[in-house]
Order: sequence, then structure tokens, then C-alpha cells
Amino acid sequence: MATPSDEMNTELNYRRYEDYPREDGEQTYDNDEMIWQASWSHKCPTYVHQTPPCQASCPSGHDVRGWLDIVRGLDTPPEGKTMEDYAFECYTQANPFPSTMGRVCPAPCQDGCNRNEVEDFVGINSIDQFIGDNALENGLGFESGADTGKKIAIVGGGPAGLAAAFQLRKMGHGATVFDDHDTLGGMMVYGIPGYRTPREMLAGEIKRITDMGVELKLSTRIGTDVTVADLEKDYDAIFWAIGAQSGRPLPIPGGDAENCVSGVAFLSAFNSGSLKHISGKIVVVGGGDTSIDVASVARRIGNISNVSDKDRPERVILGDTAHDVAETAAREGAEVVLISRQPVENMNAAQHEIDDALREGVEIRGSLTPVEVVLDENGRATGLKVAQLSYETGKAEVIEGTEEVIECTLIASAIGQTGDFTGFEDLDNGRGLIDATKNYEVKGKEGHFVAGDIIRPHLLTTAIGQASVAVESINTYLNKKEIKPRPKVDVHHFQLMDQLKKASLEPEQFEAEGEGKEKEDGHRGTADSKFAIHNYEDRSFASVITHDKLFLGHFEFTPRNHRSFVEVDSNAVLQNFDERMQGLDKETAQAEAGRCMSCGMCFECDNCVVFCPQDAVIKVRKNESTLGRYVDTDYSKCVGCHVCADVCPTGYIQMGLGE
Repeated sequence: MATPSDEMNTELNYRRYEDYPREDGEQTYDNDEMIWQASWSHKCPTYVHQTPPCQASCPSGHDVRGWLDIVRGLDTPPEGKTMEDYAFECYTQANPFPSTMGRVCPAPCQDGCNRNEVEDFVGINSIDQFIGDNALENGLGFESGADTGKKIAIVGGGPAGLAAAFQLRKMGHGATVFDDHDTLGGMMVYGIPGYRTPREMLAGEIKRITDMGVELKLSTRIGTDVTVADLEKDYDAIFWAIGAQSGRPLPIPGGDAENCVSGVAFLSAFNSGSLKHISGKIVVVGGGDTSIDVASVARRIGNISNVSDKDRPERVILGDTAHDVAETAAREGAEVVLISRQPVENMNAAQHEIDDALREGVEIRGSLTPVEVVLDENGRATGLKVAQLSYETGKAEVIEGTEEVIECTLIASAIGQTGDFTGFEDLDNGRGLIDATKNYEVKGKEGHFVAGDIIRPHLLTTAIGQASVAVESINTYLNKKEIKPRPKVDVHHFQLMDQLKKASLEPEQFEAEGEGKEKEDGHRGTADSKFAIHNYEDRSFASVITHDKLFLGHFEFTPRNHRSFVEVDSNAVLQNFDERMQGLDKETAQAEAGRCMSCGMCFECDNCVVFCPQDAVIKVRKNESTLGRYVDTDYSKCVGCHVCADVCPTGYIQMGLGE
């Protein structure tokens, strides 16, 4: 949570050493780190790249700082490429769905943003949307790699399956997607309502993946239409991305009543166009984003009180029938109650989604647990008996005597999901999911890989990040190499060598001198050589830079640039399926990207150059400068005074041994 501005104004300072109190109350550096000797130190500045916490918090492992640097103008595009094109290229190294992510991702990157320690996080999601919407508007696409002759079967065309197809085609591997629906997209299409993920936008993001040469086999179910044995015979590897599209029923007496349905089935029926209204009052049990979507959809499609048996919503959800548009003209606002075992303030759903649901007329009640489904003589649910929970002891405990019955005609359970293993039951781990290694191999099944909700239902960005790692494992497997452990900080890292190559500044080819031996004046010291990258250390694979390593006093208080948001109240929600999120224009997106503190990477503020008392820190010549190579040190002048590290806002300068 962001610290209030007035508090930060009193606490921030412009000398970093004042932030480190000693036991005697004085505030100074740790002299053990300084290694002072008279007026100089054996430590000199080293330029150290570390992973920013936004990226470390992102399950897709985005180079968030990288594409923010492009949008803000710090990293300029190569000749012939626009800022927008360059940012899209950087973004989609990790995730091919920027428009979708910008709209629906709950943005754990923003929770991790170090700018929260100044005033408010950088609006990363809004830059996602800006990059993605611009790419769609300008028809940007992807290129496939040179054909390798290898073929991979992808089972499931949702976010994990499509992300895997994207990464595989970039490598040149063949990718065939099998999906049992007639439309690709998985939970992005069938689990998220269209007013959150506009269908035209989503279709555009999917199409540029399939345009890479992905083979599609839709309305085809593995396990029934095609056997696993057939896949193993015809393909070099199999990637399972079947999702978890079977909802868990309420584990209470009466939870199997015909009008007790799963939240995912409710949303699938709505998104496929068959469910157009409910009849009576609905109780949604959950607390996550799925439960919010169910409740919000129910408010939008409305209620018809008197319907025939065939038009009851559970009949439609179970696939027995479909609603006719003409029959739903007399609909009115639906009464919707969402209950959660957690207190409302601790629900898993994104806070802005909770706020929207409340504004739209959903009644949300926390700290309630379902006890029993109340049934009539026909076995239909007429109410849900609940009890209040107390968390005073640190765990949920039922408060005796607090039972009550919430009357309803439909109950939707959004308490968890499992997969459908018909035809490949041996993959089921007994909990309706698939067990995976840290490299996303299916345990005990050579040549089989897996990602997404079928491992553990989570975020879209999680499925996409897992797919990226799985594809790396597939590529290693296809090349008959050992699949090695993943790095400690497992993200799509900025690579200085790649940056130097883009700027035509890559080091020269190393040429050994003499007959396999060094000359007397050989390469023992490399300060002037052109074959090495000097004075730079990459710790990004193992280290995340935290706010206490930054010079926060450098940053002015700058309010976040918010996207426009169409607020829908309870009186206007019925049949309102318009998109709510309005994106930033270019100027505002650049201003918001400019709030990024570039944690762990130089952002060319000149502090080290200006404040160095020895003129030892110098700007690199303009024709030799690029991101990460903006300054250098003349070690013949440096006395190790630590001032450059003291005033570096991003923590990029650290003191290392040297003279």
C-alpha cells in the first residue's frame, strides 16, 4: 500500500546514508562495507543490473522496465521502427496478449512496484493496453522462425496453448492446436465476459498467432475424437493446456441439486450466447474474480420471474436448451447476492472488480460459510443456509447460532475448478489436475509437457508464463539436451549484449595472441580491449532490487495518470455490455511510463556525473552510448568516495573492488 505523500515528504531525504542508523543512534554508512583507508577506498563504482520487483512479481516474467523505457523515450527504436512497434516487439517477447492483459490482469507487477514507496505505483496495465491497442490498430504481427521439421501437438486453445504455439513458431517448430470448441481462446473467451475482453480485440490478438502458421483442429477432443496414442505417434512432443473448465460443486448437503451450477458453466453458457437471463434470485458462492464475473453478468442479463421449465437457467447452463431473444424482452433487474468465506476486504478478487460489482447492485457479504442447500419436495434448491465465521483465533470458526437461510432460485458455485480427463485418465493426479515439474514436464511422461490452469487454476498471465518456460523445455528436449534447473529469478531478462548489438556496439571478436599463449603485454588487463564488456555485472538471474537500495529522494511526487473508466450504476447495468476501460492516448501513456524509476538499470539522470568530486564518472561518447552503457568510470581518478552510489536513484551503481 502506498505511503501517504505528506508522510513521505517528511521521511525522504537527499543523502542515502541517513537512511542507515547505527546502534549508537548516528546515521551513517556501514564502514565495514566502505573499506576506507585515509581519504580513499579500495571500492570503486561497478554497474550492476538487477531485476526490478515489477518484473519479478509478474508471472509472465515481462521485461516491464524495458518496454516502459521504450514508451518513455529512454530506449530509442532502431532506424525505420516506431516507438510503438519497438515497444510491442519488446513486450511480446514474453506475452503475445498485451491488449487482453491491459484489461483483465490484476497486475501483481503493480503491487510489487517500488514506486509504491514514493506515492503510487506506475500504471503498468494502462501501458499494456496502449501498446496492445496500437498494435491491433496498425496490424502488427509476428514472424516465425526457420522451419526445424519438428511438430508439437498442443491440446487446448486457451491462453496457455496459444502462448505455447506463439513461442514454438518463433523457434520454427510446427504447432498444431487441438480444441474441443469451435472458437479459440479458452477461458479468455468462455470464462471472461465480453465487456471486459471485447471480442474483436481478442480475435485480433489470437489471429496474429494463428497467422504464424499454426495448424488448427477445432471441435476435436483428444481422448475421444483423437487418442493420445495417435498424438504420440504423429508428433515429437505433446503440450497439455486443457485448462480447468469443470467447476467444483458445493461440498455440502444438497450441493448436487439441479439448480446448483458451477460458476465456470454459468459463464460459458453466457459467453456462448445461450444464457440470456436468470429467473428469480441467484446466490453466488466464491470470492475470486470468477464469482465477481458471475454476479456481474447476472446483473446485466437480468431476471424473468415466470418462465417455463425448459427456460430455467440451469437447463440452459447444462446444455439442454437455449434462451430465445424474443422471450427475454420482459426482463428486469436480477437480485444477486455474493457470499465469501473471507471478509470482503480479504477476498481474492481484484478490488476494482469488487467496487464495480457493488456499484452495479450486487450485494456482497463476507465471513459467511455455506452449511446446507435447502431443497423443496422436488429436490430443487430454494435457499442456501449459511453461518457467520469468526477469524479471531487466526482461522475460520463458525459462530454458533448465526445460521440463516438466503432464499434463491439458482446457486452458482465458484469455489474451484478441475479438468476433464475423459480418455486420458492416467494424467489425473487424483485432484482433477496434472502434476508438473518446475520445468513444466508432465511427471512420469517423457515428451509430455503442461501449463496453465490444469496445474493449478490461477491468472491468465500465470498460464502464459508457464507456457513460455514449457516451450523452452520442449526445445531442449527436441534437441536431445538435458533440461536443467531454472534460474532463481526466472523471467525474460534484459540482455546488455543484445542491446549493444541493436546499437551496432557489440564487442569485437576475441583473437588470441601468439601460439596459444599470451604475450607479455597480453590480455591480463582488459581495460582498453574491445572484445569484452567492461565494468558491468549482471545479477538479474539471482537478485531483485528492493526499494531500500534506491535513492528515493530523487523522485518528485507525480500523480498517476489514470485511464478513463465508464462507471455503471445499478440503474443502468441491465443489458449494458459496453466496454468499461478506456485506454490512454500516446502523450499520457508516455507521461505515465516516465514515472517508472528504472529500478536496477541506469535511466540517464546524470547524478553520478554531476556529483562526482573527482570527475571520475563520465558520460560515454554519444556514438558509443546505449541503454545500460551511458556512463563509465576513469579509475585513475576514482578515490572510492561512494558519492556516485549515494546519489544513484536506481541502485545501478554499486561499489566493487578496484583501484
